[in-house]
Amino acid sequence: MTVLRLAAAAVAAAFLPAAALAAPAWTVDHAASRVGFASSFGGEAFQGAFARWSADIRFDPKDLAGSSVTATIDTASAASGDKDRDQAIPSADFLDAARYRSATFVARQFRDLGGGRYEAIGVLTMRGVAKPLTLPFTLAITGRTAKMTANVALNRLAFGVGQGQWRNVETIPAAVTVTIALTATRTP
Repeated sequence: MTVLRLAAAAVAAAFLPAAALAAPAWTVDHAASRVGFASSFGGEAFQGAFARWSADIRFDPKDLAGSSVTATIDTASAASGDKDRDQAIPSADFLDAARYRSATFVARQFRDLGGGRYEAIGVLTMRGVAKPLTLPFTLAITGRTAKMTANVALNRLAFGVGQGQWRNVETIPAAVTVTIALTATRTP
């Protein structure tokens, strides 16, 4: 009877869809990774980065249906090297970190564009506003190590970033570029 149950379980497992199995997990090396942003103020370009963030990544180029990512950014951890700007970014006029402690990106769908290029199709939630986002990225996997880079332009106004006088796109453009560079190791 036990042999019959094992055989039935093996046959059933053979017919389970690939999406039912999760892709391998990846652990991000924070010291070798960065989540940054770039914009300008009054025509003067600036860059910055978030000091605190996390990413739960399950990815396999051969199993995109079983892949997923959930990234969370601590909105109070933005730093651009300018004292006044760094005090303003987490304020209620911009990221409103007191009310919205984090921004999240969740993707459960991926597209292979060829040549190590992919798209993560998901939802970005910032300041309580959720919007669809397609994140193009490049990926190189060598052994158990992966290096991923991404650049995407976000319309800050679509998320309510820039209240009152700061909605003026003459002073701060609507588009903010988010840059991501990750190094991660496949979890055994």
